[in-house]
Amino acid sequence: MGSPYKAVSKSAYVELQSHNDGAAPKSDPKFLPLDMDGYSGSKNVNGVDGVYDYDDANVDVDDYPLIGNGPKTGSGVSGAVFNLTTTIIGAGIMALPATMKVLGLVLGFVLIILMGILSEISVELLVRFSVFCKASSYGEVVERALGKPARIMSEICIIVNNAGVMVVYLIIMGDVLSGSVRHVGVFDQWLGNGFWDHRKLVIFIILVLFLAPLCVLDKIDSLSTTSAASVALAVVFVIVCFSVAMIKLVEGKIEAPRMSPDFGSKKAILDLLVVIPIMSNAYVCHFNVQPIYNELENRSPDKMYRVGRITTVICVMVYASTAISGYLLFGKDTEADVLTNFDKDLGIRFSSALNYIVRAGYILHLVLVFPVIHFSLRQTVDALLFEKSAPLSESRKRCLALTAVLLVLIYIGSTMIPNIWTAFKFTGATTAVSLGFIFPPLIALRLCKKGVALSPVEKSLSWVMLVLAVMVSIVGVIGNVYGLESKSE
Repeated sequence: MGSPYKAVSKSAYVELQSHNDGAAPKSDPKFLPLDMDGYSGSKNVNGVDGVYDYDDANVDVDDYPLIGNGPKTGSGVSGAVFNLTTTIIGAGIMALPATMKVLGLVLGFVLIILMGILSEISVELLVRFSVFCKASSYGEVVERALGKPARIMSEICIIVNNAGVMVVYLIIMGDVLSGSVRHVGVFDQWLGNGFWDHRKLVIFIILVLFLAPLCVLDKIDSLSTTSAASVALAVVFVIVCFSVAMIKLVEGKIEAPRMSPDFGSKKAILDLLVVIPIMSNAYVCHFNVQPIYNELENRSPDKMYRVGRITTVICVMVYASTAISGYLLFGKDTEADVLTNFDKDLGIRFSSALNYIVRAGYILHLVLVFPVIHFSLRQTVDALLFEKSAPLSESRKRCLALTAVLLVLIYIGSTMIPNIWTAFKFTGATTAVSLGFIFPPLIALRLCKKGVALSPVEKSLSWVMLVLAVMVSIVGVIGNVYGLESKSE
């Protein structure tokens, strides 16, 4: 007769939760590896080698069940997938057709898949070692592995990256609704000239009426419904864009696309240097991994791995479809923000209606994504400035004050940066690469010496990811600086 039980792998983890009948737990939940032989606390106890000494760990095991199931309430897998997908699919998708114009269809498609795979590997490393360290935020796991200065550096990266992304969202909203130098805005097409032509005023109204109410929410799980709606709107954009491209392709109205990069001019080579950091920026979601994991119902690393893998598949499909169809539609005229291309006749029936659907729908998508990115920005700023204070969730006044200050600063930034390509190429080459592909392998390589062994393949992948990320960052920064100098001349 078969046993209803199965063996638990030695690389697995259990999360021990306190059961005090609703009373406050004596301490934070403890995360312990099942493979005690490899844990740094293992030593000779009573003549037996490899036994874990719980006294040294300051853990009162009697207060915990053998296996805890995590919180009984919280976000399910679907809610976590929506939140993580929303974190990834924001404004970055708008820049991908322009990267395809630079890289060509073949290399561009390969890099979209490769960056997605590397991002998922780094997310799983982050989850694995966060649980091992009992860290509830990105900064905490960095500090456990690399020290306090590295934590401060990582939190600065999160602040710069998230603030930059949110500035980009406001820029896109302003360009699409009020228009820009080369493109007509949605309001102009609908209503003619008016106060809505003033981009700064339109952005301010959206910020106050729509974004601020969502940003004051203090739990990321509260945004699961809006995240689901934002993913649905992104899918609508992809379907419309892909369908129009296929119709024009069948009708022979699309010019032959470039299949490989162009090395024919200095400008083309400079664009090539900065385009890969822009693509890496599109997959960075690591700053929201721990908050989403913390609110996952019956959480476990395996469940979070499943969330990450489902999210990666969705994002690769959405990104590849958008990048290819957007480039096929507009060819060499593809803008850095492809959304601004949808102000002209697409060459098919119902072109005007489709243009409105695409632009208005994606603006609504960005409105729903904005608070998800803001959540981790606010948490990180609070951790950096008010490290000794009570948790932000316990101080409503501090939460509201931080939200107000951050929104004002982000609004000011949106009035000073000219376009999303400028913002993406700098954050992509610095903060995004660091958060997604430098800190996670560094954490893994450092902490693998303290109890969680990496397989030879995992260790090799960590080194490859680290070396590639550093190279991409250096090349991207050099390309950006050289590009600015060329423009100034």
